[in-house]
Amino acid sequence: MKPVIEKFIHYLRYERNVSPDTIREYRRDMEQFEAFLTPPGEAAPPLAEIDHRMVREYVGSMYDRKLERASVARRLASLRTFFKFCVREKLAAQNPARLVATPKLPKRIPRVLTAEELNGFLDSLGNNAAKDKSKRARKPTARSEEEAKVILKRDRAILELLYASGLRVSELVGLDLGDMDRRGQMLRVLGKGSKERVVPYGGKAQAALEEYWPVRDEILAHPRTKAAPEAVFLNHLGGRLTDRSVHLLVRKYSRLANVNWDLHPHSLRHAFATHLLADGADLRAIQELLGHVSLSTTQRYTQASIRKLTEVYDKAHPHA
Repeated sequence: MKPVIEKFIHYLRYERNVSPDTIREYRRDMEQFEAFLTPPGEAAPPLAEIDHRMVREYVGSMYDRKLERASVARRLASLRTFFKFCVREKLAAQNPARLVATPKLPKRIPRVLTAEELNGFLDSLGNNAAKDKSKRARKPTARSEEEAKVILKRDRAILELLYASGLRVSELVGLDLGDMDRRGQMLRVLGKGSKERVVPYGGKAQAALEEYWPVRDEILAHPRTKAAPEAVFLNHLGGRLTDRSVHLLVRKYSRLANVNWDLHPHSLRHAFATHLLADGADLRAIQELLGHVSLSTTQRYTQASIRKLTEVYDKAHPHA
């Protein structure tokens, strides 16, 4: 089975243009399924002998391990994609995972910050960073003061751009200088499946970026690692910023603001879409800006808007 998994991974990487993170998930899912099918000291059964009963037993084992339904559904979807590939390559006669029902998932509507909450959060970044600095160092050095200012300007530019453009984190950290039209305030974004789209950004993000450019030049002037001069957003060493760093900085400023929000980078993407919809933007246009393949994915924001309208109605209407 291992050689077939390797062929499958090769297909995902070079024919489907799947992202590296997704490929890692597929590999992990398939290796876990293979391990389940392989008793200690024995080989995995041939693909032709794997049927829907084995897949159903595997799903049952995940429930026994108390995995979330979403995790079970994702791994079952990985198996379906794998066996679909095997059927296409004539390595299997049928797709046994198709005969196993996907667990029903609760439809969760994310809590979206209001425009006022988000504006207040972004406007308070400097004050909150100053409070954090005073707590951490009673006698800050001139160098630490300067580095804090540098990082704050970069972080503000990141947060403003995430909210202004609705980018995924992977799209943000993958931005190169050549992808930006700074005069026209437009971005060329490489999204999922290597699909390109063009996204505008507004005046506040532009102002934050203008403050960041000199900081970026300063970081590149004295890099402490292999520099990434083509990248828009750099870490303090001069390399390209990572997804994990962006997640950490969003958490950091959420904690400093002392707000009871489950704030993460995707929250800004949700807010971007929901606020556009609330101000009358067309759902198809929002779909294009977000880079969604399916309109049904974008329609989740309609549900969030309806929920907000219902809350307003219940509070304001005398006969509610």
